[in-house]
Amino acid sequence: MDSEALRRAYDEVLAEVAAGGFEPPGDGDLSAEQIVAHLVANDELMSEATEAVLAGSPFAYYDLDAIHRPQLDALVAEYAGPGAGGAGPAAGGSAALGGSAALGGSAALGGSAALGGLTDRLRETSRRLCALVDRLGPAAQTPVETRLHEDVDLRVDETLPWARTLDLHARVHLPKHLAQLRALRPQFHAHRA
Repeated sequence: MDSEALRRAYDEVLAEVAAGGFEPPGDGDLSAEQIVAHLVANDELMSEATEAVLAGSPFAYYDLDAIHRPQLDALVAEYAGPGAGGAGPAAGGSAALGGSAALGGSAALGGSAALGGLTDRLRETSRRLCALVDRLGPAAQTPVETRLHEDVDLRVDETLPWARTLDLHARVHLPKHLAQLRALRPQFHAHRA
């Protein structure tokens, strides 16, 4: 399996975040920081599943908890806390994900310090996932119990070949969050001015 489509989808999301200029979300919507935190958390889950597939272990991939706001808010807070400087968790790594701190800082993205740090983390987690995907080969067809529940437009609750889940991530999941980021731009909210 080739990660080219996945890399392109991540490049689009990262370019959108780098453009900055996001407004606060409307009621019930996710902020730019929460969207990026969700993608970071999801990458961690997908990397774990991919590692299990590579090791020949049975695995179930659940994206249900990654979207819960308390978890997203906790991850955002780690990158916005005192001493974080947008470069990573304030102290002791990521409690929510058990991962490593982000590489470098990019608070100059035109957003919050948290958005800069989370964006660096997303670069790291997406590179790691793509590198794992490139190693899959025939193992990409391994059946994995998959549960994706995000709003009403993305619901999967079945066993799929892991390559199919990765394809859904590249063609549906990442573009969905790209659209959410674009909807936070001022030109979409002229009525607020």
